[in-house]
Amino acid sequence: MNEDLKIENLLDLSQTIAARIFDGLTYPWEALPKISEFITAAASMLSTDEYEKRGENIWVAKNARIAPTAYLNGPLIICSNAEVRHCAFIRGSAIIGEGAVIGNSTELKNCIIFNNAQVPHYNYIGDSILGFKAHLGAGAITSNLKSDRSMVTIPVPDGRIDTELKKFGAIIGDNVEVGCNSVLNPGTVIGRRTTVYPLSMVRGIVPSDSIYKKQGEIADKLPTAVK
Repeated sequence: MNEDLKIENLLDLSQTIAARIFDGLTYPWEALPKISEFITAAASMLSTDEYEKRGENIWVAKNARIAPTAYLNGPLIICSNAEVRHCAFIRGSAIIGEGAVIGNSTELKNCIIFNNAQVPHYNYIGDSILGFKAHLGAGAITSNLKSDRSMVTIPVPDGRIDTELKKFGAIIGDNVEVGCNSVLNPGTVIGRRTTVYPLSMVRGIVPSDSIYKKQGEIADKLPTAVK
């Protein structure tokens, strides 16, 4: 078992309305095919005092801030105090956590955004999960489809894990910082509290508490830098 890839070692499930989607799962990407169904089923549990329905399978917290130019498509849940900015394009099957920020011209598709995560400027998040307080710099994207359209696999010391997914972008752990204009290739997993330099091309597994400078150059964070 690859312990670093397990859900509990990457994500704080107390920081998402979608915690139950991970029940019985080992790896976080196993939740990706379940997002749409989860949102539809969760509708009956959302308080009408807190949420309003804005279209088919679209529920938005009444105190969320949604720009009039944002495009919302269901299934979709936007939680309390979230902010969806000018010209954001939410294609559906998305869960946006409390206090999360979806920025101008950012596109979301089949993803879970944990509480207080931020994708504030020109980002693409597809078939991915962003942990608590994760932040993507301007222009950083998750690439969710391999050029040869084959299934996404994840390299591990004893071989590869077959995710059985053709579309899978990235799992970004809690408190991760991804620099501007970085590309996270299909099947990227970034551990908690890690920093990725701007203009990086990332693939595979990046350990927790590290600094990703470039492919093959990953440094441990100093203890004083770990939050």
